[in-house]
Amino acid sequence: MKKWALGLAWLCVAQTQWAQGVMKTDSIQEVVVTGTGTQHLLKDAPVQTEVISHRQLQQYAGRSIEDILSGLTASFDFNENDMGSHLQMNGLGNSYVLILIDGRRLHGDNGGENELSLIDPHHIERIEIVKGASSALYGSDAIAGVINIITRKHREHGVMVENTTRFGSYADIRQHNGISLNYGKLSSYTNFQLQHSDGWQNTSEEALSQTEYHITDSRNKTVNRHTNWQLAEHLTYQVTKQIEIYADGSIYWKRIYRPSGHHPGVDVKTYDLQYDNASLSAGGKWKLNDTDVITLDADWKRHAYNYAYTDTTLTDGYDRGRFTHYYPYFPGDKELQSDQRLTQVSLKGIFSLPYEQQLSTGLEYRHDWLKAPMRVKGEKATDNTQALYVQDEWSLLSPLYLTAGLRLTRNEGFGTRLTPKLSAMLKCGDLRLRATWSQGYKTPTPKELHYQYIRNMSGVYLYLGNTDLKAQASNYLGLSAEYTIGKLTMTASAYYNKVDNMIALVTIPPSLAPGELIVQYEPVRVRQYQNIEDAKTYGVDLTLRYQGRHITAGGSYSYLDTKANQYDSEKDVMHSVTIDGMAHHKANVYATWHHDFSKHYQLGIGLYGRLSSKRYYQIDGDGKGYQLWRLSTTHQLGKAFRIEAGMDNIFDYVDRTPHGLHLGTTTPGRTVYASLTVRLHQGKKLTNKYKSNLNSHQNNEQD
Repeated sequence: MKKWALGLAWLCVAQTQWAQGVMKTDSIQEVVVTGTGTQHLLKDAPVQTEVISHRQLQQYAGRSIEDILSGLTASFDFNENDMGSHLQMNGLGNSYVLILIDGRRLHGDNGGENELSLIDPHHIERIEIVKGASSALYGSDAIAGVINIITRKHREHGVMVENTTRFGSYADIRQHNGISLNYGKLSSYTNFQLQHSDGWQNTSEEALSQTEYHITDSRNKTVNRHTNWQLAEHLTYQVTKQIEIYADGSIYWKRIYRPSGHHPGVDVKTYDLQYDNASLSAGGKWKLNDTDVITLDADWKRHAYNYAYTDTTLTDGYDRGRFTHYYPYFPGDKELQSDQRLTQVSLKGIFSLPYEQQLSTGLEYRHDWLKAPMRVKGEKATDNTQALYVQDEWSLLSPLYLTAGLRLTRNEGFGTRLTPKLSAMLKCGDLRLRATWSQGYKTPTPKELHYQYIRNMSGVYLYLGNTDLKAQASNYLGLSAEYTIGKLTMTASAYYNKVDNMIALVTIPPSLAPGELIVQYEPVRVRQYQNIEDAKTYGVDLTLRYQGRHITAGGSYSYLDTKANQYDSEKDVMHSVTIDGMAHHKANVYATWHHDFSKHYQLGIGLYGRLSSKRYYQIDGDGKGYQLWRLSTTHQLGKAFRIEAGMDNIFDYVDRTPHGLHLGTTTPGRTVYASLTVRLHQGKKLTNKYKSNLNSHQNNEQD
């Protein structure tokens, strides 16, 4: 075995030297940080990382982060609805996917969905995706994987002003404005974004299972009219060459306008949905030397969800702190449904050690606070978590790289847990072999523990929390091979993810619900958060990419299967089910052409295809398979102006499944769009020395 190992190592070293001396590639050497929390060239990242580059983002010209992720990688599915965008990544829903913005957690949960409208698509530099359990490094919510949105950094000396205005079908408006100020040691970037759509209706038919009548003239829309805006500020001050501090904040508002009135059997409403978010953050970075750094981050984030009444309504409510039935609300009144607040403090250090080692270690404190007078018994609930983690990266010989991490988590309600992670990468010239084994850990949220929510829709639907829930744990195993030959890169990866005590909404007999709620509301359906005995997701992902001087082409394919063992309390039996939303086959293909006609005009043309097989659900029907094709063009006019125009869903596919049942896709059919970007900069011409310092600063921003 020793001889075989030494022989393999020698062969890989020889192949690496030969590849460096003979083989040439035009691929861009991107730097990634998400897989290990430290900087690596993408091709040398010890943990398999998928990157959507700035060039891809510009050519695709997506209207939203949902559009971008589903259009450029086969691992994702989205269902857009009033409660947000339900994301699924390799078979697991968004409560198992950690979304970061510049390495910090996105906060905007609502009904189990993330409020992805908080992400401005015009402010993204690149997206890094790490699949599989990453709790050892990132803690809870990272069982399926991590999506890290890296925003654009504006370091031009002086003043920079930018504006992007985009118009599309169904009054789809996307507005982005930014102003950057950089003078001496102080930098400021102010960002405003606005998004609006009139919504659309793919069908006017209501599903018979959801109504008391056969309705073919429903006013319900597939996607309702909505408007949201966000104002954000980021300040950075370079105290010394070694110390940098920052502070940022944002406010966010969103309103979803719902069909109103009185129509027998139809889920029309007397209120709209309104969200009010806010965030404050501060921190700093201290570079001890060229390799060692300490960072401190403190975050406070709020997500409030309200009913905004449009008609006089008698409903349950609170009058002077006392619960009352048939409390009157009038047009213009607001009723708080939930107010979620997150406070998190993180201290992290990265240090170089002897023998080609790099050590990362950190402390974290997290406090979750929930106020929901109409949805939580006792009105409020809290949760506290502390964590200590350590990770060692070791370059053994030349071709073999090892990464080992361990996190100790203590939760006030669920005790202490260790979650390990071990990754290895073997380099043989242009061949990269990677393997990862890791564990995930996720405690129940305050909502899952304490919620009791009543929904009236042609009958009463009762949704319940469960204080007897157990914490979820997972084991993940991933293997991948990546090979680059000239301008062609091929990747194949296989994964297996087993989640124990998975939490899901399960339909239960009304007799098992609390007696006072049954007597009070007489529900026709009761759903409760329960632990499924275990769930498994496994599959294979394939990607192919050709990067030429003028032409880029490629695609990705994802095969997925899921199995979950669920206990039926009514029949006292165990039965096997699929995880809701699973599709066995998904694929993306693309081809782009780019040419510089002169220094004043560059043209880009792209054709993109997105395909999915049937999506499976336990109740209310499956979602149909689909394929969508997109044509985009980009026109760069000098350095200051850029035009994007294109057509989505070229072949006009529409899923006309009746309201109340599951859709394969919510697309309204063929749509068109056009946008104009203007970017103006006024400042001194950068010297070569300043450019060098600027590049060095940008390379170290994600330490």
